[in-house]
Amino acid sequence: MQGKSRGPDGGGGRRQPPARHFDPYGKRTDFSQQDERGEGVIEGRNAILEALRAGVVIDKLFIAKGEADASLKHIASVARQAGAAVVDADRRKLDSMSVTNAHQGVIAMAACAEYVEISDIVKIAEEKGEELLIVLCDEISDPHNLGAIIRTCEASGAHGVVIPKRRSAGLSATVAKASSGAVYHTPIARVTNMTAAINELKKAGVWVFGASSEGPTALWEADFKGPVALVVGAEGAGISRLVRENCDFNVSIPMYGKIESLNASVSAAILMYEAVRQRKVLGIRD
Repeated sequence: MQGKSRGPDGGGGRRQPPARHFDPYGKRTDFSQQDERGEGVIEGRNAILEALRAGVVIDKLFIAKGEADASLKHIASVARQAGAAVVDADRRKLDSMSVTNAHQGVIAMAACAEYVEISDIVKIAEEKGEELLIVLCDEISDPHNLGAIIRTCEASGAHGVVIPKRRSAGLSATVAKASSGAVYHTPIARVTNMTAAINELKKAGVWVFGASSEGPTALWEADFKGPVALVVGAEGAGISRLVRENCDFNVSIPMYGKIESLNASVSAAILMYEAVRQRKVLGIRD
């Protein structure tokens, strides 16, 4: 990996206060104080528009499939401009998600924290004088897995996490709870295209390692001491073909038992702490 810079070891993340979301019933509520049912749900056309006007970060907007109503189209347009993922949903799904039973064909899920740009995460590492360590989550839809990955990211001193806008869990209250609050201390970027994100990191001098069961290199044989992006995929499917092909290297975690794969968050944790080991332990000896 010649030609890319090396620097001091370490990690970290930008600390942010817990984000708050819009309560359509007239007050702002801390996510950590909410009940499990209805966490972060905003229902109804006026409530969602007011939330967007108030600057509330909307993670996903679910709109009844086949609706041609002008007001719903307007809400969808405003939400997209604000960076939300807009998803068509069957009315039965909306009914099952609804707490008020009066969703009016649209339900929004508020994000528990604000998203950042990849460049913000890169800048954090630069300001600390550290080699970047960033984790890219390719289509991890289980919020508990994503929350666990974010928790390990914060604990290991990694600088941030990148998730795709679609086919992925977002920064929901469930993710916040699964992360034990690490979402409030870990910068998280959400991107439209994961391959484009990888190429952006490459241009910034970052080596990209994909975790794959078919990876020809065992993780401890890889060099994680430079600026590194670790890509992990969903259980079963793993990282997508196009993402895998755009990685600089594909590494595997050797499996010695009868089970062929690990939980996605466990795989991510092993990779992150191998990077920490190389930077903190091997880096001292170099």
